[in-house]
This record gives sequence, C-alpha cells and structure tokens, in this order.
Amino acid sequence: MMRSFLLIVLATLAPAVRAETPRVPLAAALPDDQAQMKAHVLFLASDALRGRDAASPEYAIAAQYVAAQFFAAGLAPAGDDGGYLQTVPLVSYRPADHGDVVLTRPGAGPQPLMFGDDFTPGAIAGAARTTLDARVVFVGQGIVAPRYKRDDYAGVDVRGKIVAFFGGAPESFQSEERAHFQSPATKAVIAAAHGAVGTILLTRGVLPPGGGGWDRARTTWALRDGTGDMPGAPQLATLSASGAAKLFTGARTAWKTILDRSANAEARFTAEPLAANLAVAIRTAFESASSANVAGMIRGRDPALGQEVVVLSAHLDHLGVKAEGTGDLIYNGAEDNAVGIAALIEEAKRFKASGKPPRRSILFLAVTAEEKGLVGSDYFARHPTVPIRSIVADVNLDMPILSYPFEDMTVFGADRSTLGPIVAKAVGTLGVTMSPDPDPAQGIFVRSDHYRFVQQGVPSVFLWPGQKGPGKAATADFFAHRYHQVSDDLAQPIDWAQGIRFVNANYAIAREIADGDARPRWNKGDFFGLLYGGYGAK
Repeated sequence: MMRSFLLIVLATLAPAVRAETPRVPLAAALPDDQAQMKAHVLFLASDALRGRDAASPEYAIAAQYVAAQFFAAGLAPAGDDGGYLQTVPLVSYRPADHGDVVLTRPGAGPQPLMFGDDFTPGAIAGAARTTLDARVVFVGQGIVAPRYKRDDYAGVDVRGKIVAFFGGAPESFQSEERAHFQSPATKAVIAAAHGAVGTILLTRGVLPPGGGGWDRARTTWALRDGTGDMPGAPQLATLSASGAAKLFTGARTAWKTILDRSANAEARFTAEPLAANLAVAIRTAFESASSANVAGMIRGRDPALGQEVVVLSAHLDHLGVKAEGTGDLIYNGAEDNAVGIAALIEEAKRFKASGKPPRRSILFLAVTAEEKGLVGSDYFARHPTVPIRSIVADVNLDMPILSYPFEDMTVFGADRSTLGPIVAKAVGTLGVTMSPDPDPAQGIFVRSDHYRFVQQGVPSVFLWPGQKGPGKAATADFFAHRYHQVSDDLAQPIDWAQGIRFVNANYAIAREIADGDARPRWNKGDFFGLLYGGYGAK
C-alpha cells in the first residue's frame, strides 16, 4: 500500500519532480523499528513534497499521510467534523504601499516623513486601511515587569495615544523572560493594555537600503472577515534615527540624549509625551489560504483522569522551495521537522503495541505554519478540539538532531513546572540524564510550538537530545551547515538507532505524565505560570 501511495503522489507531482535526481541511498538494511522511522522521513522529506510549505498542495499531502499513520496507530480522530484534520484558515498580509506618516505640531506646518530614509510602514493584520492622528508618548523599551521593578509607562497616560519605544529588553532579565519582553507581540499587548492605539518602533541607525524587506509577507490565522488575528496595538511604523530625531523635535529630552543612552540595554528612561502628533495612513494587502493541523487521540482508561489530556506536538511544515537560484532549491526539512513527526507517529504506535491504554487521554498533534510564527499551534491552542481546561501538559518535539549517540536530553522549560521531575524520572529509566539549557541567551523556551500552550496556562516542555559528549559539536555543525538550508535533507548523516532511543525516551515521558496520580502543575510563583494563569502557579 505504501508503494502504491508513493507512486500515486509522484505521478501527481511528476512535472515538478521529474528532473530531480534521487539523492538518497535506499539499499542499506535497518532493523524493523529503525526502518519504519526512516520510511516516514523518506516520504516527508522527499523532493516530491517540495519542502512542505504550509498551505501548499504538498503540505496537504503530508497532512493526509500523517492522518493515515495516526489511523494505523489506532488513534481516534480529534480534528474537525469527526476527522483527523483541523482546518487552519491562514492569511498573509503585507503593506500595500509606502503609506503616509506625517508629523504635526501646534504653530507649524505638516512635516511628512520620508519612506526609506525616515520610516518604513508597518503591516497591520487587523485592518485593510488604518488611519490615525494622535499624540505620541515615548515609553523607553515599552516594558512593564513588576518583578524587575520596571514600569516604562509610569507617570504617563497613553489612552488614545501612540507610543514610541525601542526594541529589546535588559540583559539582566532572566533569559526566557527577556525573550518574552523583547518580543514585538508582548510590547504590543502591553501598549494595548494601557490604552494605546498604535506603536512606533525606534531604531538607533539607518534603515536598510530601499527599506529592505519592508513589504515582506507575514502570516497569521484569519478571522471571519478575512483580516488576521492581531493581539495588541498595531505597529504603525519603524523609524530610523533621523526619523526619530524629527519626532523628538521640541521634546523635553533631546533625541541625542536618548539615542546615546539607548546603547546601554540596561538604560531606564522616564516616559514623556512628545510635542508632536503623528498622522498615519497605512493600507494592508491580504491573501487568504488554508492549511491543517492533524490531531489523533488515545482515550484514557481512567474514568476520572481520562477526562484530562496530555498533548504531544510537533510541526509538520517547513520552508518550501527557494524563490530563485540554480541547483537544489528544495528545503526538504529532514531534521526540521520530518524526524520529529516520525518520532510522534512511532510514539503513538508504542501505545497501541503496549496493549495498555494510558490513564489520561493523549492527543497527538502535528501542526502547520510553525515556520511562519507558530501559527498552527496558536490556532489550536485558541480553538482546541478538546476543552482547553482539560489539557494538562504539552510535550513538544521540534528538530531533534540525531547525528550522534546522545548521552543526555535538554528539556526547555523543565525548571518551570513539575514536568521537570517527571521527565527526569522517565529518561532516567533509560540511562539518560537531563541537562539544563546550554545556551540560555537564545530564549528557546519561547520559540517553538509548546509556547502557544504556555500562553494558555498549560505546563509545557520542549525536548532535544543533549550536548554532552559529541552532542555539542554535532549541534553546532547542524546549525552552521544545515539549519534552514537545502542541505537539511536525507543526504546528511542521521543515526536511526538514535531516532529509536529518542522515541523510547518520549514514550517513557508521555507514559509517566499520562499515568501519574497528580496532574502537572506550574511551580509556585513561576513567571509564565503567573502571567498566563496556569494551574499551581499561585
């Protein structure tokens, strides 16, 4: 059946792939379990699927493949309308033109800012046309963080106004919390919570030549009116240092003083209203599309705990095909994240083979549009196919690097909830230790699909093979030579025995969470648990 299915797919896509030369040797024999895992990756990372770009026809084929594998693994459908697929309405949006940004001051004529020199327009997901004319208030980095005794909005009323701030966050913040506060989405939400109607991002230098990428498309999930989900106040424009100097003309604090101080990430500024109003007119162009998450469920056997759900997630999409160039143009995404999806499928099969359903229910979830900003997981977390209050944990598998015999596992988020000890116990039975984040400055905890569950208050972790022994060099090599490159294909060395060890570890973790007496809970006082109202944080 698999051979027939592959032939049908290849025939369907023949014009796109006929010129491709097979690059993957298939002759090497493997033990059955390794062969089964590799078989998933052979298909999902094949040239025929052209990089599985979300909303592409090839992604749709990949989603149907995963749905079929979930069926074979004995999972019940957990998508829309009794099926395995959850439709995710997507919309890409971009500035439709340069827009207009004009400064006005009492007693002075209008002062238009110059596109490319002074500003580039924002792309506003929530409206096709945005017009505002409001006073501007400078609010430092736009951060409100009580535990750091930081309130950049102190002493000013920004209701109905536009706020201007710098990007970034202090390096003294805990790394994952710093990543949270430097996110433009976080700054937009904070601004809206204070009543601001728009935001302006200030920069310290010149803008890229010609506005460099000002009109690139962004993606989010679509609302019924065809616009996109847009939490927080809209970012109206990005200003260069020259544009900011014009904005700060007549301000209580001179722009040069602020610019000089902003070189220090720890600098604190006193919020102040500026002397100017900003009149903004921006048009946004939209293009709708549709993709799908894939969801399958094992029902828990316990009459009470079976109502609780453990989510095991991995993203199915990748980057598609290079828009231009010669030679190999396909981002196959073998490690990122066909291997993660293969591990998810094989883990589901372990539960069926065990003959013993877990006490809690387990939902296996392959999400779309991770590469476009964690969009598919955000849609599921905010439109779950099971009640969100029933989801007690998420364990996320994203880009496990399987080119070396791993000696430990890195579990991002392990120190934030009782999932940490649960995971340590589970992997310990396999002779694998658990290691802390090897590079906290990267803020990886907020950069993969599990974070969308965190934002709904769900304790969550993200798993990687660790960096003990050969792991550090192997991980560095992957990021240097294959991460988000066309070389992330099946020509690279993948140790399928390590793939099975990774599946074993994840099965042990899922079994431990699903069969435990107590549901996972946030550590008391944890920043993210408190921020998102998670169980146990108070």
